[in-house]
Amino acid sequence: MMMNDPIGDMLTRIRNAQMRGKSTVKTPASKLRAWVLDVLASEGYIRGYEKAETADGQGEITISLKYFEGTPVIRDLKRVSKPGRRVYMASKDIPSVRNGLGVSIVSTPKGVMSDAAARSANVGGEVLCTVF
Repeated sequence: MMMNDPIGDMLTRIRNAQMRGKSTVKTPASKLRAWVLDVLASEGYIRGYEKAETADGQGEITISLKYFEGTPVIRDLKRVSKPGRRVYMASKDIPSVRNGLGVSIVSTPKGVMSDAAARSANVGGEVLCTVF
């Protein structure tokens, strides 16, 4: 199967798994996916993730989802920059999500980071997604 938007696919898998109340969800491994998950984990939106090798050598990431009193910690997970319409912003233009309650995940020259980290490092980049 041809995959045009691996990040979008991973976000959809997370949303779907949470609707079903699953504790974990699997996604094909990639560096960018892992970097996005690092931000989600450090911001407290997921418990964490584990990489495993698969027979075809692609590798697989198992994401541990997080719930609070039975409801998913991630209430909203939106793709911002899409393959058909990329969204780039300077550090000063990166909007805060829900007045700072949420997080934008930005791919910058200094790595994938949260909107707050990008602002304090004074780097802009591609706004991959927003979470709250």
